[in-house]
Amino acid sequence: MSHVSSESIVLSRSPASADIEQAGDLSPVARTLQVRRFIDAFRQHGHRQASLDPLRLTPVPEVPELDPVFHGLDPAQPIGAENPLLPPSAAVHELERQLRRIYCGAIGLDLTGIRDPQRRARLSAMLKSEQLAPLPAREQRRALLRRLIAAEMWERHVAAVFEHAKRFSLEGCESLVPLLEAIVDHAAAQGVQQVFAGMPHRGRLNVLVNVMGFDPAKLVDCLDPDSDVAAMQRDLPYHLGGSTVRRTLDGDVAMFLAHNPSHLQSVYPVVSGMARAYRDEHRGFGCLPVVVHGDAAFAGQGIVMETLNMTRKDGYALGGTVHVIVNNQIGFTTLNRMDAEGHSYCTDVARMIDAPVIRVNADRPDEVLRAAKLALQYRMEHEADVVIDLIGYRRLGHSEHDIPALTQPSQQASISAHQTVTELYHAAIGEETPLDVLRADALRDLLTPPTQTLSRQRPERENGTKRTKRTRPLSLARVQSLTAALTRTPPGLRLHDFVRDITAKWHKSVEAETATADWCFAENLAYASLLDDGHSVRISGMDVGRGTFMHRHAVWHSQGATSDAPEPHVPLQNLGVHQGEFDIINSPLTEEAVLGFEYGYSVQSTSHLAIWEAQFGDFVNGAQVIIDQYIAAGEYKWGQPSGLTMLLPHGHEGVGPEHSSAYLSRFLQLCAGGNMKVVMPSTSSQWFHMLREQALSVEPKPLVVMSPKGQLHGNVRSHSPVGELIGGAFAPVLQDSGAASPEDVTRVVLCSGKFFYDLQAARDASGDTQTALVRIEQLYPFPASELALALAAYPNLAEAVWAQEEERKHGAWHFVRDDIEGAVPANCRVFDVCRRESPSGADSSIRAHRVEQQRLVVAALARA
Repeated sequence: MSHVSSESIVLSRSPASADIEQAGDLSPVARTLQVRRFIDAFRQHGHRQASLDPLRLTPVPEVPELDPVFHGLDPAQPIGAENPLLPPSAAVHELERQLRRIYCGAIGLDLTGIRDPQRRARLSAMLKSEQLAPLPAREQRRALLRRLIAAEMWERHVAAVFEHAKRFSLEGCESLVPLLEAIVDHAAAQGVQQVFAGMPHRGRLNVLVNVMGFDPAKLVDCLDPDSDVAAMQRDLPYHLGGSTVRRTLDGDVAMFLAHNPSHLQSVYPVVSGMARAYRDEHRGFGCLPVVVHGDAAFAGQGIVMETLNMTRKDGYALGGTVHVIVNNQIGFTTLNRMDAEGHSYCTDVARMIDAPVIRVNADRPDEVLRAAKLALQYRMEHEADVVIDLIGYRRLGHSEHDIPALTQPSQQASISAHQTVTELYHAAIGEETPLDVLRADALRDLLTPPTQTLSRQRPERENGTKRTKRTRPLSLARVQSLTAALTRTPPGLRLHDFVRDITAKWHKSVEAETATADWCFAENLAYASLLDDGHSVRISGMDVGRGTFMHRHAVWHSQGATSDAPEPHVPLQNLGVHQGEFDIINSPLTEEAVLGFEYGYSVQSTSHLAIWEAQFGDFVNGAQVIIDQYIAAGEYKWGQPSGLTMLLPHGHEGVGPEHSSAYLSRFLQLCAGGNMKVVMPSTSSQWFHMLREQALSVEPKPLVVMSPKGQLHGNVRSHSPVGELIGGAFAPVLQDSGAASPEDVTRVVLCSGKFFYDLQAARDASGDTQTALVRIEQLYPFPASELALALAAYPNLAEAVWAQEEERKHGAWHFVRDDIEGAVPANCRVFDVCRRESPSGADSSIRAHRVEQQRLVVAALARA
């Protein structure tokens, strides 16, 4: 990594300091301005000549250890600014040396991404104060040495016990351990009570042992392929996280290190969601997110940029995250060095959020701790993100199986000849106890069983890990009262005629139990009834306030351009003083980061029904990593339950492959062991009960909903009587209420979702009395007993047809076939009717769609 820029000539003694020496003929004001320009040059560009590379592969100026007293200048005043008379030549040289010590030492403060001049000035002043402060006391430095040795000896111990175990060693960046400890300790002094942390593989086991307090013996067992622990674990040891309580001089701090799969940066939005949930439950106080990144991953993975942008927005803001980059100057497996000479750093993406970058040499532990203090102080003062770029090296390969000299021979030769940080720091502080003795002591401590277990496998969730069922019975009178609150309009709010018509329709929906409720009303009423009972609801996604299909209308905007127009009105936030919280957030144009955030939120919070809605179900495609690695498998792998609800608009309407399919088959492929629920509701009452039951579930599971689009929203046959909302429940199987005598039925068509209404219309128009239509509303866990009971009503059943809009491999047929065959009577023929094969999966022509849809209907209802 190069740290010398072609622009850094401004810091050399020619011409900057020479200009000051030769400015004797200038006025005092001009001379003062010249001095200020000289100082500002160091503040702005000093980081480019900082001594940051432990391997010194890039030549940089040596920075002498100078006494922090300026000759001829008042050290109590800002450098140069209050000295209108130009100092003598010797003092100028001393000023330059002191500026190099502050701005070009083992800490480089990169402020080029900050547009606020006050923040830049404040950070410069903070750095000056830290760099001119005395070194820590001897005992503090000895304690720091012991922490570095502990980190070093963990790696050596594992290498000795399991030489070829893949552990992603921290060697070359051992300073990460005291850095994280210092961040937590400083956070405790600022009132932080909870830290949510995320990190990739490198150094994770070391952090679990030396920062989190995990039992080293148990982690060693995880690496032993023949141990009982390894045989029972459901994920790799360097993916695991957990909780602990760190005791500091300023009080206890709870820490949770999030579990993280091999998609390294995917944990960043998850940790952010956890932190936001904690903030919401504790009114914004006492929480700090800390995310560790690899240098190449921070620069290269889009989810980083998505999350950086997202967490500055309302509904996702965190009050600032401390980012730590473990910069090994290689990137991934081969040479991929960030080139500062080309004005490119791995941290450049942080410029998009005006975040400062504190670069620090990992071989200078005292400076590492100062960097931690600076970063935490900035984050707490400004509630903004800050980046620590911990620049070290990678002593071993990407994993312990690699031979790094194959791809970076010169760098590896330098590493092999380079002393470890413990050797360097042992000599720097003049420690008298031999290093071998200290290492032996650290190894003995490592092998001593802990007296207490501090770690837990899941975060401490508010009110435990289970929701308490707390709900009052519904009645027509209560529904009418909630509807009145939902339609109450504040003074000055001029409703759009469309919204006014909706509110009038809602009033008609509750005039009697026989009146019908559409999907929009059913959803709003479901939330209102939950909020009225004290539960909280959080909905996020693109355009969720109004709804993509104008199907929700949870946020009302006053019509008119007057400056005194009221703020947008959210009826569900104005039901009553004792209601639960209702948050509805229109997200940035991203799926992966937002879904990861909402997953993290749902893991941490037990008080919210957390919902993410895709603008179209197809767009869930962009979040597949979060679905595969977290939502589907998080509880199984890590014991980390989630009650996240995903609303994925699904259904063929002839509007093209990007607006038709929520990839139902992909979700069913991921179903195993009751890990989640997959449903496709076909009526507004089913929608109502589905949402309520998810919020009130005692054992939270992710809920994947193939939710309705425009055609089903507008289909009046799908609008249920309000009485079914009041007195019903979600039914995994819906029997055919329109069929003739059960004894006449010889064929049953099984289907899900909106396709039922096409089949129903055709069946009723034909006068067919021998075909019954049975809807399977829950596709996983499959309701086998409910289906068998429904089919048992037809004693003469000869055929069971599974009919789906999707093509055979894109729908549910392959996943429900065995269950259907097990539920039908003996000698009953079972077969499927599916869309023709298509790589895209959907028609882009309404005409072609209608032709294909008609073919499906005819095939499903045709007699053998």
